[in-house]
Amino acid sequence: MSAVNITNVAVLDNPASFLKPFQFEITYECLTPLADDLEWKLIYVGSAEDETYDQLLESVLVGPINVGNYRFVLQADPPDPSKIREEDIMGVTVLLLTCSYVGQEFIRVGYYVNNEYDDEQLKEEPPQKVLIDRVQRNILSDKPRVTKFPINFHPENKDPGDQPPPPDHPAETDGNREEPPASTHHPSDARLP
Repeated sequence: MSAVNITNVAVLDNPASFLKPFQFEITYECLTPLADDLEWKLIYVGSAEDETYDQLLESVLVGPINVGNYRFVLQADPPDPSKIREEDIMGVTVLLLTCSYVGQEFIRVGYYVNNEYDDEQLKEEPPQKVLIDRVQRNILSDKPRVTKFPINFHPENKDPGDQPPPPDHPAETDGNREEPPASTHHPSDARLP
């Protein structure tokens, strides 16, 4: 059982211009006191084929945390379009919201993001070079892909019996219901929602 459960993530200001900051209102509950900080990250996947194009948009530390319910707004700058290949700016990509405790990722929420022009004429006859100030992003917030990884929330307990199983079989959900365990890929391989 996890010591922290995300109870809701609301995507604010969506759809929006590609160049506007991202805003997520995150609500979570803590079931046991945690002495260290939770690290929340927002990652923009710049290319499905090459993770070197991924951009860490924000990383914030929250904690220490007592038992209770919490809510905050995570705001992050948009990705730097100069660090994305021109052919990967338009169309569908992925945005990852992750949370870790003492360096152990325990949850990942993936969203598909559709980037398209805000004008029908530009959609029908796209220019050779992307007009980034005319690109609108739409985060498909109603269908997040949630992956949970078992971790040890109390690493001070060195007894091997207190350790969770290795994260070889993360549990995935579509945000609405539980699904069978995912494949045996390492958590860093689970890039797409």
